Amino acid sequence: MSDTPQQPEFSDIPDAVSEPKRRFSVQLVWIIPIIAALIGLSLAVKTFMDRGETITITFKTGEGMEAGKTKIKYKDVQIGEVKGLAIAKDRSHVVVTAELSKDARGLLVKDTRFWVVRARISGGNVSGLSTLIGGSYIGVDAGTSTEQRDAFIGIETPPAVSLDVPGSQFILHATDAGSLDTTSPVLYRRMQVGQVIATELDRDGKGVTIKVFIRSPYDQNVKSNTIFWHASGIDLTLSTSGVKINTESMASILLGGISFQTPQDLTETAPARPNSVFSLFPTRDEALKHAEAVETYLLVFKESVRGLTVGAPVDLRGVTVGEVTKINIALNSQNSDLSIPVEIQFYPERLLALYRNKSQQVKPRDSRALLDSLVAHGFRAELKSGNLLTGQLLVALDFFPKTPPAKIDWSTNPPRFPVIPGSMDQLQKKLMQIAQKIEKIPFEELAGDSRKTIQSLDTTLKSAEKLLNNVDSAVIPEMRSTFKESRQSLEDVRKTLAETRKTLGSANQILDSNTPLQLDLRETMRELTRAAQSLRQLGDYLEQHPESLIRGKREDKP
Repeated sequence: MSDTPQQPEFSDIPDAVSEPKRRFSVQLVWIIPIIAALIGLSLAVKTFMDRGETITITFKTGEGMEAGKTKIKYKDVQIGEVKGLAIAKDRSHVVVTAELSKDARGLLVKDTRFWVVRARISGGNVSGLSTLIGGSYIGVDAGTSTEQRDAFIGIETPPAVSLDVPGSQFILHATDAGSLDTTSPVLYRRMQVGQVIATELDRDGKGVTIKVFIRSPYDQNVKSNTIFWHASGIDLTLSTSGVKINTESMASILLGGISFQTPQDLTETAPARPNSVFSLFPTRDEALKHAEAVETYLLVFKESVRGLTVGAPVDLRGVTVGEVTKINIALNSQNSDLSIPVEIQFYPERLLALYRNKSQQVKPRDSRALLDSLVAHGFRAELKSGNLLTGQLLVALDFFPKTPPAKIDWSTNPPRFPVIPGSMDQLQKKLMQIAQKIEKIPFEELAGDSRKTIQSLDTTLKSAEKLLNNVDSAVIPEMRSTFKESRQSLEDVRKTLAETRKTLGSANQILDSNTPLQLDLRETMRELTRAAQSLRQLGDYLEQHPESLIRGKREDKP
């Protein structure tokens, strides 16, 4: 048998038969991984769908913020979280990356504001005390714009007023801010209706711009002619009317404040539009001066104006109708004449208010016609003492019918108003006239006549003295002797009375008390007693007035 393998024959190789294609089937071992993958995919999709917006906020510093811990809150509700902090390339600020929830997408508009809430003490306002325990967070004030944005610039201080508070914002211009600061109150009739929300220096450096917010519905009280003034501290004024102290509220005294008022007008004025611009005056009186129409007039005085100052009132029987704005000196070298031109501001509306209706407006020609009529009837200006204590003067307007006729010179600029000498000047002139008359009295001649009169009077007095001496030497001794005789008579009368009393005593012991004799004796005793009293009175009178024996008794004075 040979060891060489034999090649198989093709007939011995079975034919290949294709099996039918089987249907796809998942084995049991793959079910759990597939379910896990589906769950993970659904969670990923849900996470992607619930993922909020990622924004960046720029702050000057990162004080109080920490990635993964600092929250973002709107109305004290958490809406996001800080994810990272990085310093800008130019190292001027810090860029905060934060992620907000899906529900907060509507807050991400152009005018939305972000700030860091921390404990702050500013003026009289204390805020953020809760952060001492829970830590600082980023506050959000939702804007009203429709423009979407994902990059914001944070503000360093909390906004004074939220954007969702109803009200209006107005802009005030002033020369200086005084004691005003953010959150200073805005007062209307001494009630707080708003506050200052921003103060900034003008670009030209000549003033300040102050933004105030007034809550609704009080913002409707701001009209186009409303006046604003500083209500800070205590306004102490010493004027011709005395010492005046004005204050608004304790808060405005400590923190400063602003007050506003709409002058009473006969015509209705529509409320001012938001962001309207107004002037902020230093005092209420200064603001009221600019709330009315003003006309300028020139008064030329020949007398001294010592005591008259710029700002002194122009008075019409106790009502202020203007003020002094300028005092000059005019010297005429040709005739050596010196005069004092004084410019005043006059408020014609205060005179024309009684002559116009609600539909009428004050016009310059109305004021001119009225003043011309008043001047024709003796309407003049004079200097008058406003305060005897300080010596200040004011310009008084009144009627003087006996003054010479005069007119307002409308051709000059400003028009020249007629004046009369003041009462003090007239008093000085009268005193000078009296002094001149006193100088004309011949005092030397009167002194000579007075000497003669005094000498005659001296001679008369000497004669009277001699007469008195003669009376003393002749009359008085006789009066003394008469007085001695009167005294002796009184002593005799007293002795007689004593004896009479003894006799009556004896008779009283003898006679019965009920007999008629005793009654007669009693009556006799009464008469004797009266006589004794009369004699006693006579004796006392003669002791006091011995001269009555010669001259008689004096008549009693009424």
